[in-house]
Amino acid sequence: TKGSSPATLKLLCASVVLQPAPSSHPSDCCALSLSDSLYVSEYFSQSAQKLSFYSWYGNAKLFHFHVPEDTVLLRWLLQASRGKGPECTDMEITVHFRYGAPPVINPLGTHFPANATVRPSYNISITLSSAVQNTTFVNVTTPAAGDWFIAAHLPEAAGRIEVKGFSTPCPYMFQADMFALRLTDMPVLEPGVATPQTVVSPAKPLHVKVFVPKHAARMQFELRRCVTSEQKACTVRVVLGSITLPQSFQKIVTCTGNVNCSLALDSPPWEKWLQIMVESLGAANASVSVEMLAAFTACRPGSTSSFFNFSSLNQSQTGPRPGSAGAAGSSTLSTGEASRNASDQRSFCLQNQPVVREDLDVVSVRYRLLNGPSVPVNSLSPTLLLLNLNTGMDSGGSLVVSLLLNKTSVSLANATVVACVSAASPVLSLNATQNCSTAFFQGYPLSMSVSSVEAMLIVLYPQTDDWFLSLQLVCPKGQGECNAAEAKVTVFAYLTPCFNDCGPYGQCSLLRRHGYLYAGCSCKAGWGGWSCTDDTKAQSVSAQNLATLLLTLSNLMFLPAIAVAVYRYYLVEASVYTYTMFFSTFYHACDQPGVAVMCIMDYDTLQYCDFLGSVVSIWVTILCMSRVKKILKYVLFVLGTLLIAMSLQLDRRGVWNMMGPCLFALVIMIAAWVYHGVKRRHCYPSSWKRWVFYLLPGITLAFIAISVYAFMETNENYYYTHSIWHVLVACSVAFLLPPRDKHKKPWAWSQKLTCRYQICQNDREELYAVT
Repeated sequence: TKGSSPATLKLLCASVVLQPAPSSHPSDCCALSLSDSLYVSEYFSQSAQKLSFYSWYGNAKLFHFHVPEDTVLLRWLLQASRGKGPECTDMEITVHFRYGAPPVINPLGTHFPANATVRPSYNISITLSSAVQNTTFVNVTTPAAGDWFIAAHLPEAAGRIEVKGFSTPCPYMFQADMFALRLTDMPVLEPGVATPQTVVSPAKPLHVKVFVPKHAARMQFELRRCVTSEQKACTVRVVLGSITLPQSFQKIVTCTGNVNCSLALDSPPWEKWLQIMVESLGAANASVSVEMLAAFTACRPGSTSSFFNFSSLNQSQTGPRPGSAGAAGSSTLSTGEASRNASDQRSFCLQNQPVVREDLDVVSVRYRLLNGPSVPVNSLSPTLLLLNLNTGMDSGGSLVVSLLLNKTSVSLANATVVACVSAASPVLSLNATQNCSTAFFQGYPLSMSVSSVEAMLIVLYPQTDDWFLSLQLVCPKGQGECNAAEAKVTVFAYLTPCFNDCGPYGQCSLLRRHGYLYAGCSCKAGWGGWSCTDDTKAQSVSAQNLATLLLTLSNLMFLPAIAVAVYRYYLVEASVYTYTMFFSTFYHACDQPGVAVMCIMDYDTLQYCDFLGSVVSIWVTILCMSRVKKILKYVLFVLGTLLIAMSLQLDRRGVWNMMGPCLFALVIMIAAWVYHGVKRRHCYPSSWKRWVFYLLPGITLAFIAISVYAFMETNENYYYTHSIWHVLVACSVAFLLPPRDKHKKPWAWSQKLTCRYQICQNDREELYAVT
C-alpha cells in the first residue's frame, strides 16, 4: 500500500474496525471477528494529483474507486497539501462525491442545456490556511457496491494568462485513500423463506442480504417474532438499501413490540443484492431475536412480434448473474413466464420491446429497436425498453432519449403518453400514480400529447447500471376510456461523449484517469455551461470580428520595419520580418475562438511558425545591432535559428525559448559595442542623435511590449493586449535597426538598370589602377 506510513495505516485500520459505521491497489488491512462474523478491512490508494483552478470540467481531478460487495463501512482519507513558497496563500479545495458516475458539478454557476437533468453533487470544502497540510475523513455506512467517484478542484480561475517561467505557481496537491470494512459471511435471505436471525447488541447491527430476481414488481419484507433476551419490549430499526450519493433512497422502518413489522418496495432493483441492516434500539447488553421474510411479486412480461424476446436479449448483453438466491428467484419467475397466456394482454405486467446496443466509439453507443423506430403504447401495461449502460465505461458521457408521438396513431385527443427513464429497475405503475420513481431511484418523467408531440431527456454522466424506458397511455377520465386506444411513439436513444458535440462554441475533449475515460466541453468566445450553451458572457459576432481584425491587422505594423530593413540593405532581416508577419497574421486568424476563423493550414503548424518567427526576429535584430562582420553575423543567424527551432520543439511555450536567445544576443552586442568603443576610443554608438531618437525609443518600446506580454494579458483582454504587443514589437524593430553602411549607396533604381548608352564604371579596372 502507498500514501500512508505503517503507523498511520494501523491507526486507520483500528478506527475502521472499532467503528463499523461513513485506484487502486487493495490489500487486507486487518480483520476482526464480532459475534461469529468476520470483518475484513481493505485499503485502496491512488496517487496524489496536482489541483488546478476551475474553468471547465477538465480542471477537476478525478479519482475512481470500486467498492467491493458486502461493504458495511466506507472511510475516505482526504489529504490536501500546498507548497511553502511566498506565492502560496490560503486556499479552499472543493471535493465532490458521487456513486455510479463522475459528479456533475457547476462551480461557475452557469446554465445547463435545456432538457438536461441536474442533481447537485454531494460536496465538502477543505481549507488550507496556516497549516500546509489538511487531513479529512468522510465515513459512509452501508455504501452501495460498485463505482464511486471523487472530484477535487480549486476555486474559479482568475483568467490571467501566465507566461511559463515568469511566475511560479503554488502547487496544491490532493490525494484520496479509501478504507472498506467488508463482512465476509453476510447471511442470505431466501425469497419466501422465513429466516431466524439475532442482533447481538446495539453496537453490532445485523447485516443480511437478499437477491432481487429479474421482473420483480414488488418486494414485501416482514419482521416477525421480535424477542429480546431480557423479555422486554422489542425495539429495532430496519434499514433497506444502501447509501448512494448525492441522493440516497434508503427505506427505514422502526419496529416496536411483538407486532409484525412490514415494508413494501415497488420496483426493487433487478438482479442485484439488496442489503438489509437491523439494529437494536434497546438496552446495551440485550440481544434481539427476529424472524425475517422477503417475498417477491413477479411481473409477467408480454411477448413481442420479434423472435428476440426480452429475456434472451438481456442475457446476451449482460451475461448470467452469480448467486444461488438469484438463480432461485430467476427460476421462479421463469416458471411464471412459462405459464403465461400470450393471447391475454391484460394478464401481462409489461410489454417488452427488444433493443440492440451498438457500440460506435469510446463513450458512444446507439440503441436500435428491432421492431422499428416506433413502438406501440397502450393503457393496459407499460411498454418497456432496456438501455444497457452497465459496462463500466458508459458513465462518462451523456445519455440522450428523444421521443416523438405520431399524432395520427392516437384516437383520443385528450390522451397523454407518459414516460419514465429510470435506472436499476423500471417503473410499472405509470397509469395509476404517474409517479416516476422506483424503490431506490428517482426517475426522470416525460410526457407527450397531441398538442406537444416531442419530448427529450439528457442525462449527464448516467450512473453505471441497466436503464429502462417505460411508456404508457393515460386518459384523464379513467383507463376505461383508453382500453381500445393505442399510440405510436418513435424512440431515439443514444450515448454521446458530449451533447450536440459542445455546439459551435465548444470543443469536446476526451479525458482519462488511469483506464477510465470521460468527456467534457471546453468553451470559447465567452460561452459557458456544461455543453457551451450559456451565452451570458458570450461575445457577439461583431466583437469576434473585431478581435480577429485587431490580432491579424496589427501585424501589418511590421511593414515599416520591413521597409526600413530593405532601404538599409538588411535583406535577410527583412525576409525574417516578412515571414513573421505572414505566419503571425494567419495563426491568429486560425486561433480565434468564435466564428471569424480562417485556417490556411494545420493549426499546429501555424502556431509553430508564429513562435519561431517571433523569436528569430528578435535574434536577428539584436545581432544586426551588434555590427559584427558579415560572415560571422550570417553564421550566427543560421546557427541560432536552428537552435531556436530545436528549443521550440522541446517546449514551445517556455519563457527561455525567447529569453535565452535574447540574452545571448545581447551579450554578443555588448561585447561588440565595447570592442568598437575601445578601438575608436569613444562611446559607441558615438552619435547622441542615434541614442536619443532611435535607441532609447526602441528600447523603451521593447520593454513596454515585454511587460504587456508577460503581466497584463488575460483571457478577456487578450485580443487587444496582444495586438498592442504586435504593434510595439514591430515599431521597436524599426527604431533599433542600425543605419546603412557608409560605403553602401542608397537604392537608386535607375543605376541598377542596364547601362545602355551610359558610361558604366569598371570596378575591375579601378581595382588594378596605379595612382
